[in-house]
Amino acid sequence: MSVRIEDHALIGDCETAALVGRDGSIDWLCWPAFDSDACFAAILGTDRNGRWLIAPSDSVTSTSRHYLGNTLILETRFETESGTVALVDFMPPRGKASDIVRLVRGVSGTVKMRMELVIRFGFGADIPWVRRTEDGALFAICGQDMTVLRTPVETQGKDLTTVAEFEVKAGVTVPFVLTYGPSHLPPPEPIDPEIALQETETFWKGWCSQCTRDGNYHDLIVRSLITLKALTFDPTGGIVAAPTTSLPEKLGGTRNWDYRFCWLRDATFTLLALMNSGYTEEALAWHNWLLRAAAGSPSHMQIMYGIWGQRRLLEWEAGWLDGYEGAKPVRVGNAAHAQLQLDVYGELIDAFHQSRMAKLKLDEESWALECAVINHLAEVWDQPDHGIWERRGQPRHYVFSKVMTWVAFDRGIKSAETFGFKAPLLHWRALREAIHRDVCNKGFDAAENAFVESYGSKLLDASVLLLPAVGFLPPSDPRVRGTIAAVEKCLMRDGFVLRHDPREVSDEKQPIEGAFLACTLWLADACVLSGDLDKAQVLFDRVAGLANDVGLLAEEYDPGARRQTGNFPQALTHIALINTAHNLSAARQESEKPAVQRSQ
Repeated sequence: MSVRIEDHALIGDCETAALVGRDGSIDWLCWPAFDSDACFAAILGTDRNGRWLIAPSDSVTSTSRHYLGNTLILETRFETESGTVALVDFMPPRGKASDIVRLVRGVSGTVKMRMELVIRFGFGADIPWVRRTEDGALFAICGQDMTVLRTPVETQGKDLTTVAEFEVKAGVTVPFVLTYGPSHLPPPEPIDPEIALQETETFWKGWCSQCTRDGNYHDLIVRSLITLKALTFDPTGGIVAAPTTSLPEKLGGTRNWDYRFCWLRDATFTLLALMNSGYTEEALAWHNWLLRAAAGSPSHMQIMYGIWGQRRLLEWEAGWLDGYEGAKPVRVGNAAHAQLQLDVYGELIDAFHQSRMAKLKLDEESWALECAVINHLAEVWDQPDHGIWERRGQPRHYVFSKVMTWVAFDRGIKSAETFGFKAPLLHWRALREAIHRDVCNKGFDAAENAFVESYGSKLLDASVLLLPAVGFLPPSDPRVRGTIAAVEKCLMRDGFVLRHDPREVSDEKQPIEGAFLACTLWLADACVLSGDLDKAQVLFDRVAGLANDVGLLAEEYDPGARRQTGNFPQALTHIALINTAHNLSAARQESEKPAVQRSQ
């Protein structure tokens, strides 16, 4: 059986990231960037598709792991009958090249170790040419890619794998450094592993010291912020939804998508998480990435972009990979990038409004772009779309999409009024009222006493939980209360919230996916706004309790299998965790009035 999704930990250098299993195997890495081809793809296939294992040769009696304080430096401790070793894994913040450093430290006794390095470029398909230099470095080259392994341990080639056996005594450290470089350039210079460890620790501790939040949930918030920083592509400020592709939403299913891109959908949530934690520099970088990505004709605005702002994210299938526990196909790229999703217009305008309210210094061109977006939305808001969940069937009039078009006009109006910008306010106000009336008339089902997924539907959708958070209706409105009650009745499974109505027939004729963790936290936020802090606390604690031993969460949770599912770790889940923690803490401390919500 493959390593469970949640049994992995994350290391990264703010340009790419790797997943390390509890067994000491790096099972996933795209080099040199998040959206590059993987050179370790074992998590989506077999060991033959690329991995890097360092572990005891003898039976392990127990395994434990943790990050070293507030860092992204992972220590995995293996105990055997003959002794104990600690495996320290990290990626130094990117210098001239990208490195993975693995330090095997003897803790007690003497432990026999083994190393197996299987490099397969091209998502596990391409076998490199390997050669050794006079100084003992091991080069692997294939096409544009090159890696260099440097270690004092003697290695040998066996069955297209680089292997080694060695012993580690107490007090001894054995280093391994694997470095990436373009194959047409000279080999990357070696680094000192111990100095790199010190510099990496200094970097992360310095970054974490900027966090302005203390008190309740501090450790949980900091770990989620570190994860968010690790998913940030430092050269541009873009934040990927996850570092992985095709980890299944449903075990054994076909809903396997590539999440190594940046979604506009997450824009406001991300800004709130960063700004309310004291990270204005990262918030501004994310805002500027949004501005550059969305630049151009509003009619061509996409729901997602590449880490550099790329627009063509063509989707194809890696047919040679068996998929995680047989969940096929394995997809690279994401065809949903070409969908019409009206909600992203609202998210973009809301994100710009939040930035101004937080006194971030915005580009002078921001307002011109916002006006162009809003004026385009005036022409298309009443069209059907594919919705926040990127349905691949026929477009519909999704309620949340329409609500977010209302948000676009509402925030545009408020920005103009607050900051004195020139805008056709009479026209925008009329459209804001028309959209509000349209949603309330067509998106609310009186028999269900709830806002539904789409116009004319009886089905529910967890995204409607956000209506009070975005200010569409007050939390006290009976329609909001009815919607919350309906979600609790129909979309709850074992205490968690499904994003889709289980009464709907699955597109794949199979059981519906697991609970969507961000949606469970959205219900907690709705409870905070309505004053039910005890219920919100239970929901928050339930999600937080699913975090693995190093504090990481995937996109979904399968209550039946009691396993995390979907791409991992998931930025939206950690963003929602940060925001709900802020909301709860503020509500407890400030007369039950949540301080962290969208400016309305």
